[in-house]
Amino acid sequence: MHRVIGERDLDATPFDADDARDLLRDMIRARRFDERAVVLQRRGWMSGYPPFAGQEATQVGAAHALAAEDWLFPTYRSNAMQLARGVPMGDLLAFRRGHPEFTADHDLPIFPQAVPIATQLPHAVGAGMAADHLENDHAILCDFGDGATSEGDFHEAMNFAGVFDAPVVFLCENNGWAISLPRERQTASPTIAQKASAYGFDGTQVDGMDPLAVRSAVEEALETARAGEPVLVESLTYRQGAHTTSDDPSRYRDEGPDLPAWRTRDPIERFVEYLADQAVVDDGFVEDCKEEADDELDDAIATAEAIPEPESGELFAHVYAEPTPELDRQCASLAGED
Repeated sequence: MHRVIGERDLDATPFDADDARDLLRDMIRARRFDERAVVLQRRGWMSGYPPFAGQEATQVGAAHALAAEDWLFPTYRSNAMQLARGVPMGDLLAFRRGHPEFTADHDLPIFPQAVPIATQLPHAVGAGMAADHLENDHAILCDFGDGATSEGDFHEAMNFAGVFDAPVVFLCENNGWAISLPRERQTASPTIAQKASAYGFDGTQVDGMDPLAVRSAVEEALETARAGEPVLVESLTYRQGAHTTSDDPSRYRDEGPDLPAWRTRDPIERFVEYLADQAVVDDGFVEDCKEEADDELDDAIATAEAIPEPESGELFAHVYAEPTPELDRQCASLAGED
C-alpha cells in the first residue's frame, strides 16, 4: 500500500512545499466546483450530475502525475481530474447542459469523458497500442470506478494491454460502491489490484485519500507503462455523497462495508491538517483558495449560460463521418418534418 500521510514528513518525500500547495489548491478548487454543481442541478440548471466529493485526492493526485504529453481517458465522475489537467470549468458545466465537451480554446490530450460504464478502457488500450506502433513516448492514463471491473470491457482491455504491452495505466477509483452495490458483492477477489496478475502485469494499491501517495504511485506506474509494461492501480477512496443527483444513498449506505476511518475521512481536511503540521499552509491559504475558486466558478457559469441552446439536429452531427439514410430519417422525424 502506497501511503505518505501518517507515515512520513513532507521533506522525506520526493515533493516540496510548492508541490503540496498545488495539490491542495486543486483539491479545494474541485470541491467548490462539485458543491456548486450540485446546487445548480437541484435548481434545474442541468439535468443530472455525478458528485465526486471525497475522491479529490485520488483524482488531483493522478492528474498531477501526468506528463504534458500523456493522454487521459476519463470517466463521468472524473471532473476533479479534468480540472487539474487544465479543462476549463466552463467546459465541464457546458457539457452537463448538452453542449460539446471541449471548446476551441485549448488542445489538451484528453478524450471525452465516457458515461457508459467501462467503454473507455478498450479505447485507452487502442490509443496505447497506437502510441507504441508510432514509437511515441507518451503513456495513457485510464480512469474508472470499481463497478467497471465487472464489465467485459475491463477484462478485454486488460487482456489486450497485457498481450501487446500497451503503455497504459489503469486507475481504478475504488470508492466502495457501484451505485448501491458494495465492493464485496462486486468481486470475490480480496483486492482489485490483484486482478492484474491474470493478465500478465503488476497491480498495486494506494491510499486514495492521500494525494501525495496517489501522485507518487501513478507517476511510478506511468514510468513503467512508458517502458512497455501496463499497470493497474487500485486507489482506495470513498464517495461521500450520492452516485448521482438521482440517487438516494440513505437507502443502502447503512448496510455497507465497514471501512477504516482513514478511508472515509474528508481528504481535504486530512491533507490540510497534515500540511499545517508541516508548516506548509495556514488558514489564510485555504480561504484564498476557496475565494479564487468561487470567482472562477462565477465566470464559468456565465460562460456556460452564454452558449446558445443546441439545435436538435446536432444529436446526429458526429455519429458518422457521413450521415446514413436512417440517421437522416431520424433527424427529420425529430424536427417534425416526416
